[in-house]
Amino acid sequence: MQVCTEIKTERLRLIPASVKSMEAEIESPGHLAKFLKLRLPEAWPPPLNDEASQRWMLGYLHKHGGSRWGMWYITLKTKPLQLIGNCGFKGAPVRGAVEIGYSIAPEFQHRGYASEAVGGLLCFAFADPTVQRVLAETFPDLTPSIGVLRKCGFCRVQGSSEPGAIRFSLPRHRWEESRR
Repeated sequence: MQVCTEIKTERLRLIPASVKSMEAEIESPGHLAKFLKLRLPEAWPPPLNDEASQRWMLGYLHKHGGSRWGMWYITLKTKPLQLIGNCGFKGAPVRGAVEIGYSIAPEFQHRGYASEAVGGLLCFAFADPTVQRVLAETFPDLTPSIGVLRKCGFCRVQGSSEPGAIRFSLPRHRWEESRR
C-alpha cells in the first residue's frame, strides 16, 4: 500500500500525526496549532486523550517511523484548517485485524463528524488487503460513541482490552456488502 499523506471525506481532512506533531502537541496545544498551521477548538485535547496517550503515540511513531497505522488529526475543510478531534489506529494489523479509536472536541460533537472520520478510517483500512476486520472499543456509558459504531456497521462482540470496555467488530465482508 502506498503511503497516504491524508484521508479526505466530504467535510473532513484527516492528517497523519508525526513524531514532530506529537512533540509539539505534548509541549502545548499552541505549539501544535502553530506546527500544523490550524485553529484549535476551545478545549484540546479531546475527551479520553491525555498526556499519557500522547506519549504512547509518540513512542509508537518513534518505533514505527511515522506509521500510517497511528493517529490522525481530524480537521474541517476550512481555510485556515479547524482542528476538531483525532482518530486513528492502535497499531498495524495483527492477524488480519486493526483497532480504531476516535474523539471529537466537545464543541464539535453531535454533527456527524465522528461517523464521517470513522468512515474515512474504514476506507483506508480496508484498502489494505491484509485487513479482514476492524475493531473498536468504547465504554457502555458513551452512548454517542456506541451510536457511531453502529451507524458505521459495527456489531458488539465478546472481549475487550481493558476492564469495563466493550468491543465492536466490522468484518470486511459486511463492510463490502454495505458499500454495494
